[in-house]
Amino acid sequence: MAAASTTKISWRLQEFEAHSSSVSCLAVGKSSGRLMATGGEDCRVNIWAVSKANCIMSLTGHKNPVECVQFNMSEEQVVAGSQSGSIRVWDLEAAKILRTLMGHKSNITSLGFHPFGDFLASSSMDTNIKLWDVRRKGYVFRYKGHTQAVRSLAFSPDGKWLASASDDCTVKLWDLTQGKTITEFKSHTAAVNIVQFHPNEYLLASGSSDRTIKLWDLEKFTVIGSLEGDTSPVRCILFSPDGSCLYSGATDSLRVFGWEPDRCFDVVPVGWGKVSDLAVCNQQLIGVSHQLSSVSSYVVDLKRVRKSGGSVIQGIIQDNQPLTEPKDPKGSALRKNYERPTTTCSSQRVKQSSDADRRSPEGERRSPSEDEAEEKLSSAEIHNAEDFKEIFQPKNVICRSTVSKRFSSDFRVSFKTSSSVWETAFSPSAAGPVSSVLPPAQPPITMAKTKPQPKIIPSTRNEPIGLNVADFLPVTLSEEEALSQIKKGHDTMCVMLSSRHKNLETIRAVWAREDMKSALDSAVSMNDLSIVVDILNIINLQTLWKLDNCTTILPQIDKLLQSKYESYMQTGCTSLKLIMKHFWMLISDTLMAAPSVGVDISREERHQKCRACCKQLKNLSNIVKNKAEQVGRHGSTFKELQLLMAPLDDSL
Repeated sequence: MAAASTTKISWRLQEFEAHSSSVSCLAVGKSSGRLMATGGEDCRVNIWAVSKANCIMSLTGHKNPVECVQFNMSEEQVVAGSQSGSIRVWDLEAAKILRTLMGHKSNITSLGFHPFGDFLASSSMDTNIKLWDVRRKGYVFRYKGHTQAVRSLAFSPDGKWLASASDDCTVKLWDLTQGKTITEFKSHTAAVNIVQFHPNEYLLASGSSDRTIKLWDLEKFTVIGSLEGDTSPVRCILFSPDGSCLYSGATDSLRVFGWEPDRCFDVVPVGWGKVSDLAVCNQQLIGVSHQLSSVSSYVVDLKRVRKSGGSVIQGIIQDNQPLTEPKDPKGSALRKNYERPTTTCSSQRVKQSSDADRRSPEGERRSPSEDEAEEKLSSAEIHNAEDFKEIFQPKNVICRSTVSKRFSSDFRVSFKTSSSVWETAFSPSAAGPVSSVLPPAQPPITMAKTKPQPKIIPSTRNEPIGLNVADFLPVTLSEEEALSQIKKGHDTMCVMLSSRHKNLETIRAVWAREDMKSALDSAVSMNDLSIVVDILNIINLQTLWKLDNCTTILPQIDKLLQSKYESYMQTGCTSLKLIMKHFWMLISDTLMAAPSVGVDISREERHQKCRACCKQLKNLSNIVKNKAEQVGRHGSTFKELQLLMAPLDDSL
């Protein structure tokens, strides 16, 4: 699928048909650079792996063309806004609709997830910006002030500010805590299409149809740079992960800018046309674009892109001349950096003002029947079960960021129905003038030495995992409506169970045709612990153990003992007990026996297997010792195993 490279630095990764009608929007997951979502005029949202042309999942439910789509920080959720103003949030790992949000009166133009909390910002052609709590229905705040359509939204890295760009040629900076405008930037002479915060410093970049990128100092609220050179409207910008430069996706080229002084480091020809989104992954920049119903992805090798030197914009210094130090240096070392949330939360009163209003979570609620009708139309169709399982079932296979999860517990927000109070952890300071909104200097957060034990999902339970049925079933629902709620996700479960059944049939055929060792090898190669557990339960029940099986199964027991599922842990413990009971004496005697005279190939093979088993058992012994420190029945089970494995400490 990969085409020949257009230059030594950039090349097209692939091109494919993404929808049955025109593609209207797309987005790349910023954490991994490996996932892509596309929205089309066919009212669908399709999920793709950037390197593959096979659709992983198709999300339905919108009745109008999808105009905007975005991943959250961990890439476990995706949100899409439609032409009618409706917003839908899907849980990709559970493959189901999470929330339907109604409130805008026109096309959704931009969406953004808060970096830490369960919040979502949306903008529309109706000029309004709304902040939603994804856990509730109804918006939390509405921000008013722009006079034309809002085109782009971005949260600050510390989650306290929101920047918005509009067709009215302005960029506004909003304080989420106080619910009002901090400042307004007016230097652009045409519509502003995109805003991006610097990853570390108090710096904001905005790209406009006037073909310039402005850089704004967020301490002094002044423009500190105007980057020019793009020959078309600026619609796509991205700071490098370390914040040392700014990438601008121009028509058929990538420009690399620096500031203080303003300069262009490099211009890389890329045949992506009008690029729609950019992401950086492993020293490569991923750019995606769309035309009609097709989507193209391109790669730029950043190791070959210049990120220093270059000519000063609107100056006399050229590429081949050294840069002189500015008289009044304003380097990054002198600019304030963002503070991330601490482990403590504070509450404060929210000041109401004319440019923002608050609505209680119930303010936008519709009747349960209306909500149910909307969500009945929403579904997640898994087209590629293997890719879905690889990406979304074993978490972080595609190096998805865990930053949002780490901070989400530290960023607790509770809303009171009174319009004058919003208890939040947005800011540790009391509401006051703009200067007090800036986070105070704080000592670095030190992580605790002891890691919290993961929550174990019990093997026997009386209700679905993670669900409190009472929260989802109002007493007013009829029996038919209640059953409809309970059956949500049934199709997805059927797909997963069908895949599991197919794999087990394959294992059964291998076992019948060859032997148990071959069947075990096939089960392990499928990289699905549920299949391994199914096979081990049979072997444990029939006590069909052989030394050959031990070398295959012991590495899998390592995974089972550390699983969050109690049933997996139980199977792993049972298998380990049987191996120690039947084979430890054989392993110990074989390794301690005197060398034989002459060549005995079978003995050498047995000695090699025993040595491998002993090494794996010692690794498992360390895991068992750590688990034995737990309180409760799990700790008791591992204490019993620890006693059984005690000879490992004294032998060999």
